[in-house]
Formats: sequence, structure tokens, C-alpha cells
Amino acid sequence: MLESLTIVLVCQLAGEVLARLAGWPIPGPVVGMALLFGGLVLRGGLPADLDAAAGGLLRHLSLLFVPAGAGVMLHGALLGREWLPISVALVASTGITIAVTGLVMKGLTAAPHPDATERREDAP
Repeated sequence: MLESLTIVLVCQLAGEVLARLAGWPIPGPVVGMALLFGGLVLRGGLPADLDAAAGGLLRHLSLLFVPAGAGVMLHGALLGREWLPISVALVASTGITIAVTGLVMKGLTAAPHPDATERREDAP
């Protein structure tokens, strides 16, 4: 499990370095997650030990919200002053995310699967 967590953290570090060197406006952990995903696609699947490590992280995901909660408590006055722009940004970004997700889902369900056309051609 330690090896798997090391892989996850190395991907995060590589993403952070790549994002900073390239000057991308994307968080390093997001780039690292894409790198990890690319590596898993090239490998052809998820190793069992990485699956177990990821499951352990997901089981204790609530602990990762403790720093965010502490930040909210620490900066409560700032949040009170800036509640309107924060609320507008949250509502707008949620709406955009739902719309984009719906469009992607619509596009993916409308496109025929390559295997489906091969099966139709092979049918007697």
C-alpha cells in the first residue's frame, strides 16, 4: 500500500511541477490526476494494491475536509463581507457544470459505439 500511495503522491508532485513550469492556470494535483489516469490507461487497468490504497483514502475522505472547515472558521468575517460574489460564483459554476455534464452525456449517448456497428455488419 505504501508503494501505491507513493505513486499517487509522485503523480501529484509531477503535476505540480509541470503546471508551474508551463504556467498553466490548472492546479497541480489536477494535472497529476490526469497523469495518473494516463498511466493507468497505458497500463490497461488498475492494480489491486492501488485500488486498495484509493479505497482507503476514500473511506477517510471526510478527514480531508477538516482544513477547509478550519479555514471557514478562521476567515468567517471575510466570508461574511464577500458572501454575494462567493454565492454568485458557486451558483454559476454549479449551473455551468450541470450544463456541460448534460451536453457531454447527450453527445456520448448519441454517438454509436464502434463495436455496435461491427456487430450489425456481422449479423446474418
